[in-house]
Amino acid sequence: MQVKMKNASFDVLVVGGGIAGGEAALNLANNGLKVLLVEKELSIGGKMILLSKVFPTLDCAACITTPKVSEISRHPGITIFTGSEIVSIAKKAENDFEADVVKNPRYVNIDDCTACQLCEEACPVITSDQYQFNLIGRKAAFIPFSIASPKAAAIDIENCTLCGACEKVCPTKCIDFTQEKEEYRVKVRSVIIATGFKLFDPLAMPRYGYGLHKNVITSMQMERQLAPTRPFNTILRPGDGKMPCKIAYVLCTGSRDVTVGNPVCSQICCMYSIKQAQLLMGALPMADVTIYYINIRSFGKGFEEFYEQAKGMGVNFVKGKIGKISEKDNGDLILRYEDINENKVREAEHDMVVLSVGVLANKDAGSLFPGEKLELDSFNFVQQTDTLASPSRTSISGVFVAGTASGPMDIPDSILSAGAASSETLSYLNTKNE
Repeated sequence: MQVKMKNASFDVLVVGGGIAGGEAALNLANNGLKVLLVEKELSIGGKMILLSKVFPTLDCAACITTPKVSEISRHPGITIFTGSEIVSIAKKAENDFEADVVKNPRYVNIDDCTACQLCEEACPVITSDQYQFNLIGRKAAFIPFSIASPKAAAIDIENCTLCGACEKVCPTKCIDFTQEKEEYRVKVRSVIIATGFKLFDPLAMPRYGYGLHKNVITSMQMERQLAPTRPFNTILRPGDGKMPCKIAYVLCTGSRDVTVGNPVCSQICCMYSIKQAQLLMGALPMADVTIYYINIRSFGKGFEEFYEQAKGMGVNFVKGKIGKISEKDNGDLILRYEDINENKVREAEHDMVVLSVGVLANKDAGSLFPGEKLELDSFNFVQQTDTLASPSRTSISGVFVAGTASGPMDIPDSILSAGAASSETLSYLNTKNE
């Protein structure tokens, strides 16, 4: 094994560059600590940087995230590895961890790239754009999205034909197909787990027709259509490119459902669906928006008022459990559901259905410590040893958890959790130094 940076050391390793990991890293760096931030995607910012607006204030998500991401990227106390993965973390002693990190090749020298996008224009290969949740295509040479950090091109080597077109047009000659994986071994004094969450895959619920009916999409696909960096200039249904007139939301898709192995309430689905419904009322004033729900859980500050505001705007709320979604020849969709209030089975026709997918644990965190077990709870989130007194502590001394790695929560709670994790880390390091 070739090991680079063998003698490199940091005070804290933060695993995950989303809003929680970034906030924790920034707090620690502002207190004079050296931080290594490792993110598996090509940009830091997590899922928040891809959102349209946040609930219940409807503030622009990008307007909040971009300055924060820029501050994290420019901080001299933070070293960022994007496109990188943690192989393992070994605890040698208190205040002494050793982490093996693999930095995957981007095939572009970030420092020389000007994000001119000439390589995108020249590239002949088109594949699905994962950052737009496969709504559109992208080139094999691409910039992940317009506000990515770092804003630099990358080569999708799995789809690249090695034709050399991008190299020929690159004005700074920053494309380098000779790049290989780099393996690092670093010493750190503490670790923060901020690996975030995964979204439920609705393919696990075939009765909803996702992947079969073209006009059944997920909430993140709708989120991208509503975002400032959206793929289209308006809201379109994927099946035929028409603007939808009757949109349905199916809440609790993959949440509160033991049949798919996730009995937990995801906490955010009700409110992000109501947020999207309000934004749709503005984007498509003539459209009807219906939300099918089991219970509306508007538990946070301003959430109930936000819910009432949506009803006042004309969003239709139906208390009903969807049994099946079928498709007509014209692409419209028939929802068969149980009307809970009337205790009847009914059918309704819509031309677009949005599945409000739930939150699942990111199981990657559990495999980071092969030598010492990081305990997970019964739902595979990182176990908090003392939820009330020390919510960031884990079963391993010196390892702390931030954000949705410990359970479903919204953005403000994730930031609070990151603050708790960074405070606990500072306390741990200061105590061990005494």
